[in-house]
Amino acid sequence: MRHAAAAIITIVLLASLNAFPAPGTDRTQSVNGSGDVPEDKRTALGLYVTAKDAHRMWRADPMKTVVLDVRIPAEYVFVGHAPMAYNVPFAFWRSDVFPEDGNPVMKLNPDFLDRVKRLVSPDETILVMCRSGTRSPKACNALAEAGYKKVYSVVDGFEGDAVEDRRDESYGKRTINGWRNSNLPWTYELRRNLMYLPVEK
Repeated sequence: MRHAAAAIITIVLLASLNAFPAPGTDRTQSVNGSGDVPEDKRTALGLYVTAKDAHRMWRADPMKTVVLDVRIPAEYVFVGHAPMAYNVPFAFWRSDVFPEDGNPVMKLNPDFLDRVKRLVSPDETILVMCRSGTRSPKACNALAEAGYKKVYSVVDGFEGDAVEDRRDESYGKRTINGWRNSNLPWTYELRRNLMYLPVEK
């Protein structure tokens, strides 16, 4: 049962998180409405949150707030993840299709909604996170269509936005905002109950 496992994880995480400062709302990154959100990051429900505020929301009510990481398992495992995040990929990379525009071609995960429904009840809050906030809106919309009402898109994602100034030595790298760049806890450690694994028949 997710809540029993969540209770144990929550106790362990909250104890370990005491070393991190309690996140406040950073007004330079806060999302005040859809007007602050780029068109490709908007959702049908219009609920948005920054990584910092997502962490604050989870800490305020960890038993009724779920951090849902919708990246592919390779990103979750090798790039790192929020220690309390459940990994349920919204889409998978198509290795058989060459990305002509330099962006990976994705195919939807047909198991996405079924897996989320096993984890999260409709009355719970879901904080949906991807790499940089462009896959999460699509996942949020799918969840909204399935009847979930409290679904927030983490607009800056796990890795954050890329530096666009070509004069900057970090040009193209994702060093702006995002969970990993915001002094929030993240890990490479894997917990079986949080990972996307084949369902046992």
